[in-house]
Amino acid sequence: MLYEAIVVALVVFLTVGGQELLGFTMLGRPIVIGPLVGLLLGDIQTGLLIGASLETIFMGVVNIGGASSAEPGLATALAAAFAINLGGGVEVALPIAIPLGIIGLQVKTLLYVAVVGPFASRFDKMAEEANERGIIRLHFGLWALQWAIYSLIPFFAILFGSKATQNVLEMIPDVIINGLSVAGNLLPAVGMAMLMKILWDNNVSAFYFLGFLIIAYFKIPLIAVAVLGVIIAVTIGQRDFQLKKMEQQIQQKPTLAATNETTEEIENDDFFS
Repeated sequence: MLYEAIVVALVVFLTVGGQELLGFTMLGRPIVIGPLVGLLLGDIQTGLLIGASLETIFMGVVNIGGASSAEPGLATALAAAFAINLGGGVEVALPIAIPLGIIGLQVKTLLYVAVVGPFASRFDKMAEEANERGIIRLHFGLWALQWAIYSLIPFFAILFGSKATQNVLEMIPDVIINGLSVAGNLLPAVGMAMLMKILWDNNVSAFYFLGFLIIAYFKIPLIAVAVLGVIIAVTIGQRDFQLKKMEQQIQQKPTLAATNETTEEIENDDFFS
């Protein structure tokens, strides 16, 4: 069991921590972590099944700013490992994954505050001193420390087994789990409202209501709406480019006329002089 614990902890460190380091890539998604854990534990088929199943659950989870609800990377790694070790498949993974994802996000946020937060003033001081090497060392050092601590969660969870993990989860009062779930469901709406407040523009508000109308009443899939949005964006971009080009041509015509007139006056002055 020690080998499985090390493998899962390393996967969480490299994928969940790696996506934070590289700028929110897709490394921490269930569709990546599930097959990777399955490959390393010798059952890639179960890993693919768990990863695909949990990706459908966590597909809408994008933790940006206030829009935070769950941490799918940790939940997928543990769920896939437990399913492979116990041979229970999705039936074992799904009941464990949801609470682990909610709690995992709270732990990650706590580590941000406790590990990275106290060093914010230190970064400011080194920036004032133009200490570039110090900033780089502190940046990567804090990243490694934060995600090493975070990876201890799957390490001990696998080491002590899924039953112990399930018992710990069951010890948490239902009111807390329900509160976390409600808060997790509300936070995406709050985060979206915050983003809309920043990005809202009356000139493009019609497209927002158009998208809402298409989703709410015509029941068109999100992928189709996204493709429609891309088509509209490309069309508007091409139109704006053409208008900008026409505007530049109109501005250049008076300049060329004035330049030609000035040239003719200079030639006449030179001739008569």
